[in-house]
Amino acid sequence: MRLGVLDVGSNTVHLLVMDAHPGARPRPAHSHKAELRLAELLDADGSIGAPGVDRLVTIVGDALHTAEEKGCEAVLPFATSAVRDAANAEAVLARVKAETGVDLQVLTGTEEARLTFLAARRWFGWSAGKLLLLDIGGGSLEIAYGIDEEPDAAASLPLGAGRLTAGWLPGDPPDPADVKALRRHVRAEIARTVGEFARFGRPDHVVATSKTFKQLARIAGAPGSGDGLYVQRVLSRTSLETWVPKLAAMTVAQRRALPGVSEGRAAQLLAGALVAEGAMDLLGIDVLEICPWALREGVILRRLDHLPE
Repeated sequence: MRLGVLDVGSNTVHLLVMDAHPGARPRPAHSHKAELRLAELLDADGSIGAPGVDRLVTIVGDALHTAEEKGCEAVLPFATSAVRDAANAEAVLARVKAETGVDLQVLTGTEEARLTFLAARRWFGWSAGKLLLLDIGGGSLEIAYGIDEEPDAAASLPLGAGRLTAGWLPGDPPDPADVKALRRHVRAEIARTVGEFARFGRPDHVVATSKTFKQLARIAGAPGSGDGLYVQRVLSRTSLETWVPKLAAMTVAQRRALPGVSEGRAAQLLAGALVAEGAMDLLGIDVLEICPWALREGVILRRLDHLPE
């Protein structure tokens, strides 16, 4: 069957059309993406402002039209931290449904972590053993750990690259004092959850998903996207620690010129690097591997798991 996954994230609204059936890996057929940056469009009271809501409604409507044009039998719509944490979330969801007919399901942070973990587990398989997963989105950091398809522990922290950039790094290049303050904040937040994962012992394999980790691995020397899905891409803590001060000294324009860094994500890359560095250090991770599958694939896989035989 052909399914569409409509992901309303903190940075983008992404429709991924996939051909899928139980027992087979989902195959991407079409991708439709629009930048929205909800994490940066919040009013002082934490609400998504009128321009942001207007644009969200338009983009969701366009994505639904694309899904129909591409022959999707069903669309699985969900929203993550930017909508989840907005003060006016209920009003936003009601307007989207009234004007587009799309009933966005808001995932909790824990659900987000669990579904992303499922995707990583299916990608790497049982031979990966005890798996530790990290995912840095625009609004939150997800961490999950386990040996089965359901993690033994899962957490979501308000440490997304977009959220932190908007709230902590106004300068271009950022003020060194702001970078230092953000680094301290990130590490304090992560340190509160370390014990929850450390009690399970060392993982056999550490993996990361998300654009942030992919771009950090790329600038650290990992193969580009043109080399295909199945080429191993890793990121070491040593390389990351070398790159963090370089990124902190760069302007957004200079970051855009780095290999693999997209124009829309360049401003957030430093905040993402500080989160990645803090997580790898405090969780004792020397090297992690980039996983091509993430939350959208997890949503599809969970849907297939629940189809009647």
